[in-house]
Amino acid sequence: MPVLPSCLLDPLWDQFAALLPEHVDTHPLGCHNPRIPDRIVFEHVIAALVHGSGYERVAGPGCSDRTIRRRLTYWAELGISAQVHALALQAYDRMIGLELGELSVDGCITKAPCGGEAAGRSPVDRGKQGLKRSVASEARGVPLGLVSAGANRHDSPLLVPTLEAAKIQVGPLPEQVNVNLDRGYDSDKTRCALAELGFTGEIARKGLSAPVQAGTRWVIERTHSWMNGFGKLRRCTEKRSLVVDFYVYLAAAIVTLRMLTRRATPLYRWDGRPTTRRLK
Repeated sequence: MPVLPSCLLDPLWDQFAALLPEHVDTHPLGCHNPRIPDRIVFEHVIAALVHGSGYERVAGPGCSDRTIRRRLTYWAELGISAQVHALALQAYDRMIGLELGELSVDGCITKAPCGGEAAGRSPVDRGKQGLKRSVASEARGVPLGLVSAGANRHDSPLLVPTLEAAKIQVGPLPEQVNVNLDRGYDSDKTRCALAELGFTGEIARKGLSAPVQAGTRWVIERTHSWMNGFGKLRRCTEKRSLVVDFYVYLAAAIVTLRMLTRRATPLYRWDGRPTTRRLK
């Protein structure tokens, strides 16, 4: 049984494959084992992302764990997952429309038991190695900008890099943008940073109960919940930050496509249109 329904996996692979450079066989004799097709490796990578399993567990007779690691590193160096995420955002904007006037930013700490370049001591897990994922979303929760860092990093210094990453993914933002933040960003430094970017901010105040100040920031919490549904992000065992970012943007692309499919179903009709609203 596929880890993703065909209505998500097929369009994701079509865009992914279009960005892959053509492979050139440079073996002088041409007598080596045939190269594993990219589609097979891609399905194994998706399985590792969804289940969070090690490559030895998702590997099979037709695709070894070494092949998965080697191809994954190559794709991460090309930055293909970030490009696929940008294409998914463009498709969503054309068909549904991104609501960029209201942005929400927040961080989420997950486990990183193997440590690595993007890991740090987690303040909420007895000092064990953890990963922080800072995400900026639009008004309905579509993930725009993503930044990975160690779990010991505070949310506030990651605000500007996250908003800059959102600009890279979607292009110029509207002139009037309001950023919704929780009480962890309640500081003069944050307000000065937003003013330099030309944004306004709705920041929860320290000392007041959270439900009273929830406002429109709840969508970013839902986005983090969706992304934590991927086992590789919930318990990241990758050590290279390049590969971590590959998985983060690939998960964001899947979340964006899922939201696009759900919202487009009552508006459009196309071949392969899902028959159920539940897209696992």
